[in-house]
This record gives sequence, structure tokens and C-alpha cells, in this order.
Amino acid sequence: MASTSRPRVSGALTPLWFVLLALVWGSSFLFIKFALVGLSPGLIVLFRLVLGAVTLIVVVALSGGRLPRDRRYYAHMSVVAVLLCVAPMMLYATAGQTIPSGLMAIYNATTPLMTLVIGLALIPSERLTPFRAFGIVLGSAGVVLVLGPWQLFDGSSDMHGTEWAQLACLLGAASNGVAYVWLRRFVTGRFRYDAPTVAATQTGLAALMMLIPAPFLLAQPFHLTPLIVVSVVVLGVFSTGIAYVWNVVVVREWGATRSSSVLFLLPVVGVVLGIVVLGETITWNQPVGGAIAILGILVSQGVIGLRGRGGAERTQSSPE
Repeated sequence: MASTSRPRVSGALTPLWFVLLALVWGSSFLFIKFALVGLSPGLIVLFRLVLGAVTLIVVVALSGGRLPRDRRYYAHMSVVAVLLCVAPMMLYATAGQTIPSGLMAIYNATTPLMTLVIGLALIPSERLTPFRAFGIVLGSAGVVLVLGPWQLFDGSSDMHGTEWAQLACLLGAASNGVAYVWLRRFVTGRFRYDAPTVAATQTGLAALMMLIPAPFLLAQPFHLTPLIVVSVVVLGVFSTGIAYVWNVVVVREWGATRSSSVLFLLPVVGVVLGIVVLGETITWNQPVGGAIAILGILVSQGVIGLRGRGGAERTQSSPE
């Protein structure tokens, strides 16, 4: 089977790739808001996936690799393409029409919690340990606090009427979770392809899927400005493309546990950029609930508390 050579980068530059990864993935929600000024959610996803796929395929080609030919691999990766690319990207872009970018970033950080819950339900070997159970309860309480049910029915609250947008973000995180479980159960261990090849495959398949409704999407009114074009390029080339290569480098140099800490920087970057650049307002319950949800994730993964065999697999947050 084909294998793509991983890029050789000095370990001294790893902190730089880590910071760039946090900035690019954390700012993706800001650029979604910029792009929504002139593009529909569907067009944003279409352009983003096409640019991301081209970028990753070029990376694979330049590093001496080639795309797989195994039909079974493509069958499983088609499912991943829907669950990890098309569905969550569309859900977050749609939600961005209604809720702040910082709130989207907070919801995206719940992906590991969703992955754990779904993994327990679908993978027989996964066991519900006391720490996992406590982490799930704590994380779920944090999600509810972020949602702020009392605000949804308060006509004077900025969050009034945003329940569907917030639900879309939760569904996006859940879709990511199902995708990671699918990868673990049906792809990892069965097919030995490196991360850039897997990323190029799933993004390429997702881009092909989005070409089906492309004529309809392009027929809708839209307009482009320099800022919108830059936003789409950042989302496609960097957030969906090059950032995955940076992630491979960081994981290789620092290991999965240390590199996964980038997850906890994404909502911080997203919230700060939303406040500073867009003038968004965040209510007290959103960062507090996000912090509690992240604490629940850390407990369920064994990072806080007793470490044991039952520790959950650490899963990167997926940038949307």
C-alpha cells in the first residue's frame, strides 16, 4: 500500500507549528463569519473543501506519495468524508448565520466528549469506568451551561431564538465524534496510510460530494470582496489543508497527549478573536460552561485524576 513520506522539520520549529495550528484552527470560526457576508453556507463549504482537497493532494504528491486504490478503503472513507467534513462544516456554517463565532468555537471543543460517548455506545471493547462516567456527567453539565436554557426563552437575551443554531453546533461535534469512532473501528489498523494521505482522501471525497449540488449553489446570488476571498482561502488552503500537515509534525515531535493540548486553545482563540475583531459579546455561562466541559474531557481521558487503562483515546478537535 502507498505511504506518504512525512515532512522532516526540525524539532526546534515544533512550537511554531503548534501556535500556528491553534491560530489557524481557532480562527476558522471568525473567517466563517466573514465569508457569510457574501456567500451561502453551501458555497463556503464547497469552496473550502475544493481548496483543501487540492492543497492536500499537492502535499501528498510533493512528498512522494500517491493516493490509495483500495475500494474498501474508499468505501469507509466516504462515510468519514460525510461525517467529518461535509456535515459538520455545513452545520457550523449554517449556525454562523445566527450565533457568535466564539460560541461556535466553544461547542467545537466538545468533540472529544462526543467521541467518548459514541465510542462507548458503538465499540464493544470500550468500558465505562467511574472516571469516564464522572467526566461525561461533568462535561454534559458544561454543555448545558453553555447552552443556557434560561436564555433561550428570555426575549431580552441575545441568545433568544438561537436554539436551532446551537443544536446545529452540537450535531456538528457529534458528527465529528461518530467519524472518529468510524475511523478507529473500520480504518485504523486495517489500512496503513499516513495522516496526510488520510486527510487528502477524506477531503477529496468530500469535495467530490459537494460538486453534485455545485450548479445549484453557484446559481444562487452571491458576491465576493477581497475579505471574503481571503477568508475562503484561509479556510480551504490553511484550516482544511496545510494545518493537517502541521498537526502531523506536532504529533510526531511531541506525541499524541502533549499535542492534543491544542484542543484547549481553540475556544480561547475563537472567543478572543470574536470579541476583539467582531465586537461579539459572550455571556458568563458560555466560557464557564466551556471550561467545565473541557474539565470533564480531561477527567474522562485520565489527564486529571487516576490514570488507568480505561483512559479515553485523545481525539483532536475538528476545525469547522
